[in-house]
Amino acid sequence: MAACDWAQRVEAFRKDNETMKQLLEGFTPFKDDDVETYNREGWWPGLTFGDILDRAAEKYPDKVAFIDTSHRLTYAQTRDLANKAAIALINLGVSPAERILLQLPNWNEFAVVYFGIQKAGAIDTLLIDRYRPYEIGHISRLSGATTWIVAEKYQKINYLPIIEEVLAENPQIKNVILVRGSTDSSYLNLEKLIDGVRLTAENLDRLSQRRPEPMQVSHMGPTGGTTGMPKIVPRTHNDLICGSECAARAWDMCEEDISLIAGPIGHDLSFTKGFLGSVLTGGTTVFLDSTDLDDICRTIETEKVTTIVWVPTLAKRLVTFDRLADYDLSSLQRMHCGGGVSQPELIRSVQDTLGCRYHNGYGATEGMTTLTRADDSQETMLNTVGKPTCPHDTYKVVDFNGKQLPTGASGELLIKGPGVFTGYYKNPEENEKAFTPDGFFRTGDVAKIDTKGYVTLTGRIKEMINRGGESISAVEIERLISDHQDVQMVAVVPMPDKDLGERACAYVQPMPGASLNFEKIIAFLKSRQVSVLLLPERIEFVEEMPLTKARKMDKQALIEDITAKLSAKA
Repeated sequence: MAACDWAQRVEAFRKDNETMKQLLEGFTPFKDDDVETYNREGWWPGLTFGDILDRAAEKYPDKVAFIDTSHRLTYAQTRDLANKAAIALINLGVSPAERILLQLPNWNEFAVVYFGIQKAGAIDTLLIDRYRPYEIGHISRLSGATTWIVAEKYQKINYLPIIEEVLAENPQIKNVILVRGSTDSSYLNLEKLIDGVRLTAENLDRLSQRRPEPMQVSHMGPTGGTTGMPKIVPRTHNDLICGSECAARAWDMCEEDISLIAGPIGHDLSFTKGFLGSVLTGGTTVFLDSTDLDDICRTIETEKVTTIVWVPTLAKRLVTFDRLADYDLSSLQRMHCGGGVSQPELIRSVQDTLGCRYHNGYGATEGMTTLTRADDSQETMLNTVGKPTCPHDTYKVVDFNGKQLPTGASGELLIKGPGVFTGYYKNPEENEKAFTPDGFFRTGDVAKIDTKGYVTLTGRIKEMINRGGESISAVEIERLISDHQDVQMVAVVPMPDKDLGERACAYVQPMPGASLNFEKIIAFLKSRQVSVLLLPERIEFVEEMPLTKARKMDKQALIEDITAKLSAKA
């Protein structure tokens, strides 16, 4: 592209950046220098998510894009339904940059509604299906959402009482649109809204005029985590497309792939690495609204699934499934795991049991993404979370004073780049703590980076156990204990101690039928010649680990459990 064209494009993005700040008060825009750099280097495509769907529909009109347990949609069908959904939203009075709560299970309707929101120039705010009035109300008020698109019923959940409770406390929600709902409800019905729209030339012209600019916010993702209420992460079309496409290419997603999403689509891992990655590369997405292992195996076998994106806890369940041999899973080629620690034994087990590649990843709603690659050595795959998926993202580690540390040294991981967010929505106090003066995001993770750029996570600042002034990595103890053949899951948390401040407590879920006790675990650790600091001082054995609504290990629940037990004993 000619220099004058680049200059015009950069100037346009700068104006859009400033417009977005005015249109969405509480959003932190990108700095002008960064806007210029990311455009000059070509990392921002200048496309919207509506453009992405249109591009896929033009290239693969008759290809099946989405599969769920009820029906299939081609790319062309998805585009037409999304266009109708967008026009229906406009007819309801939804304005540009208006926030819409999107709370659906893993159904094909998610794709239709998501792209409909994008084409209407509005902003989706994702909610996982397990959120209840407490979380929904908080996110609704913080985001300023005026419309809520939600299932009427899902499995054993009846959302109607939940809706009534939320609306009683949130009068700013003007529209509730039910998906797969009864037609006699007092709320709006998605299917009826879509059926009432015709794709006339006039309607399509109205829709084209609502196309947002690529620098505008397209998506708001509530952060996960186990403490405090969710914060909201705004993402623009440019930065979210950049981050998602780079991540997809890093593990070789392509148009031949059939990708299974079994974790909640409202979880960032499923949404960005699974759903968006598949659409950006022209693949097929299989939505499964079940984590039952028979359902998962049956779906892989029937649909000839080639890739899966999910958390290590689900991968662990699959490889230890006692009826695994009853299914033909030979189509499965690659597995992307993130959202938790992938222990070396799990990676080996997936490779040996399923015969597929295991891509160990690290990421979050805020935009950091690293991943191991197909040509990495076994040692790299087992002991690192790979390297940044976006080549222009900058990763560095610093000490507690903010001084950058040399290669191989462990410190807090900081990131910045074209695929990284710029600040939590309407949260200046948190942003003051979360960002350095030059715009680097403080991840809160402790890591080291080698000479080739590969990242090894060694802990989390808030999860480091401070035992009498000694900093002990909970992750390292977990890694060691997980190597025991009779351990299915392990989590290490700090327990309060009046003398030392904190001590290490390990929660262990044994393999089915295994017999473990404190002495066996300690003897195993000692056989590894570990420091006494890496010996947990208490071990709780549980039948099942608590998980968050995003299916991550709920360490806060474990901390509360051990604290309560110690208080009761005292």
